[in-house]
Amino acid sequence: MSITPTTVSTVKRSDAVALWIFMIAGVGIAIWAAWSAAVRIIEVLPNQDVAVLAEFAGTTADAPIGVDGALVAIELDSAIITAPSLPAASLAALVMQQVVMAVVVVGVVVCLVWLARNVSRSIVFSRTNTVLVTTAGFTGIAGCFAVPFLGNMAANGAFAVLSGRTFDNVVMSVELFPLILLTFIAATAATVFAVGERLQRDTDGLV
Repeated sequence: MSITPTTVSTVKRSDAVALWIFMIAGVGIAIWAAWSAAVRIIEVLPNQDVAVLAEFAGTTADAPIGVDGALVAIELDSAIITAPSLPAASLAALVMQQVVMAVVVVGVVVCLVWLARNVSRSIVFSRTNTVLVTTAGFTGIAGCFAVPFLGNMAANGAFAVLSGRTFDNVVMSVELFPLILLTFIAATAATVFAVGERLQRDTDGLV
């Protein structure tokens, strides 16, 4: 009994060009993320006049947004604050935030560029692609949790320095809706590729 090899449809030239543009853009994003993280780390390592993004909870301030610049009470959500220096733990958290952000972005980009390369070669549903999609998705989820968490730790150290530990604004918040949405998208994509991979194997087995 002879077995006829399966015919694999090739990706159209226009689609291949679009995928290569995507891959080039991804490499650019990864380089930018690594460069930005390195610049930020170099900026904060002297530990002098360190500016950090701080989240506020129930804190009011006066802003000159009234008539002729009159002060109006507003509630702060976030702001950049500058501390003369940070405690060692907070400085370490700030540095780790940049490292994690760079690693997450580069990791996701590598997975997606590899995936796009496979698709450009007409390899869509395979074990490798399923792993790549799953890894990219859950790496992004980990980053969405870890990056703001570490940033909050650095900000709380700045609050402690500026207020002499008298201002209680310990906020460890992570935006739940984007995290839940990203988890749903990652899980759905991983499931779709896993099902597609099984269907591809079944189809190949019937030929």
